[in-house]
Amino acid sequence: MALIRFDGVAHSYSGHAEKPADYALQPMNFSWDDGGAYALLGPSGCGKSTLLNICSGLLKPSEGRVFFGDRDVTDLSPERRNIAQVFQFPVLYDSMSVYDNLAFPLRNRKVQRSHIDRRVREVAEMLDLGSVLKRRASGLGAELKQKISMGRGLVRDDTSAILFDEPLTVIDPQLKWRLRRQLKEVHKQFSHTMIYVTHDQIEALTFADKVVVMSDGEIVQVGTPQELFERPEHTFVGFFIGSPGMNFIECRIDGDSAVIGERRVSLSASQANAAAQAGSGDFKLGIRPEFVEAARPGEGFAARVTAVADMGEFHLVTADLDGNELKIKLPDAHAHIQDDTLHVQFPSEWLCLYHNERLIGHEVEVAA
Repeated sequence: MALIRFDGVAHSYSGHAEKPADYALQPMNFSWDDGGAYALLGPSGCGKSTLLNICSGLLKPSEGRVFFGDRDVTDLSPERRNIAQVFQFPVLYDSMSVYDNLAFPLRNRKVQRSHIDRRVREVAEMLDLGSVLKRRASGLGAELKQKISMGRGLVRDDTSAILFDEPLTVIDPQLKWRLRRQLKEVHKQFSHTMIYVTHDQIEALTFADKVVVMSDGEIVQVGTPQELFERPEHTFVGFFIGSPGMNFIECRIDGDSAVIGERRVSLSASQANAAAQAGSGDFKLGIRPEFVEAARPGEGFAARVTAVADMGEFHLVTADLDGNELKIKLPDAHAHIQDDTLHVQFPSEWLCLYHNERLIGHEVEVAA
């Protein structure tokens, strides 16, 4: 295993970048801790696979250097980096048995037969492949084939890192949770550095110790699932994480208050100070639908209800607040709605303030 460090790494597929829009991956300095379990999360085209392929050596960055520990590996091929990579679609030898597929990476490195047998059986037990070790891979379903592909990456115990590029895309949704759990168990047992690319927030939040959120070729936040949910550092993170995403309400700043229309919301001292220092620009209040509370008539803010959806465990209310769409999750919405009006309030502990799309007035770690 190794710490993976990006020093000024950036990439443009045109080979020459003159402006930010020319980059598939914006210039960055970033480190992946030895033994960490990371998820790279973001929409299609945000740069996740580009970043992963630079880690593995399948792609050389057009700018910057890549280090494994103190070793500069920028010009080294994947095999010389000692990387294992699992792709979106299973990569294996259909004519071989499951056992031989798992053993192949070790046999190719002239590992002793006894060690090969032990490692193959260990990995097969972890991934529930023990009962099919003697079967040919060609006759197996997509789930088992992808398990074998994962096992080929896990069977080596000398890898610097294991990289997963959307490995559960071909897996039935009902089975994905089981494979994610098995990968977490593997990480706990062997402490491999793991980087897992996905556009699925559930996969990212349930697999990783830290999630790296990307947008337009840039890392916009790195944090635990709780940090990303409770204190998104960028409005994109608030929008992308959560179902539905965070509410954003346009406002202006007046002293220690945010003003929505003619209504005032008190800010914390740190938020008010940060807003004063920020000066001009676009300000927004952010709050999760889970944290908006229903208020008594005459209290809080009156919002016009436009839709109510019964989601079983809760009602999802859509309302209009001075031209801002507001989503609210309530156990029983109808108990609070009168004449298509719902009074709401925003608990100060869950209220975030954004200036030009960035969180201000809250202490956050600078991740990259």
